[in-house]
Amino acid sequence: MRHLFICGVIFFWAMACKQDSKTISEPVITAAETDSKQDSVLFAEQKTDYHKLFKDQLNYISDGFDFPVGKPNARGYYNAQKFQDNDHLGDDWNGVGGGNTDLGDPIYSLANGYISEVKDYEGGWGNVVRIVHLHNNKLYESLYAHCDTIMVSENQFVKKGEQIATIGNCNGNYLAHLHLELRDSVGLSIGPGYSSDTTGYLDPTDFINKNRN
Repeated sequence: MRHLFICGVIFFWAMACKQDSKTISEPVITAAETDSKQDSVLFAEQKTDYHKLFKDQLNYISDGFDFPVGKPNARGYYNAQKFQDNDHLGDDWNGVGGGNTDLGDPIYSLANGYISEVKDYEGGWGNVVRIVHLHNNKLYESLYAHCDTIMVSENQFVKKGEQIATIGNCNGNYLAHLHLELRDSVGLSIGPGYSSDTTGYLDPTDFINKNRN
């Protein structure tokens, strides 16, 4: 998205995803829609003691991170819109074949973790999976958006490289791609997808590359 306009109670969010020289704009998300979801998305650390949860399931503590597509090294994919390009808060992973050639391709968990949320947010987000990771005694959260088929449920543990979903196109709103976010603040709201304020967000590719096993 090249601009974020706030007018009254309406937030206009447009996400530009570059693929085959085409630009895809995401639908409008209103403040009313965002406010109505706050209670459900603020699951927050105070509701779940993730450190204790992982202490009871030591095999699911992270031993490193890999890429969510073309595992483990994103082979056959490219990062079409990187972190902070156009104020993007994540990475957009697209298949090198272009168009919808990656529709239905597998999405993998970045690392061992715990499924904290599976939800259809509709609008510009579509199906979302959120996973909490404990890595080097610090909590992180990965977010996978625009999914087609979801293959996991909330409150289950997953291993690094385990398939959690398939790449979607948000009910035809865009060409198929995975919008991936990585956060070092667990329990944030779903968020805008774009912002120059990166508090609580990490560059996914940079973090993965620095935390491989």
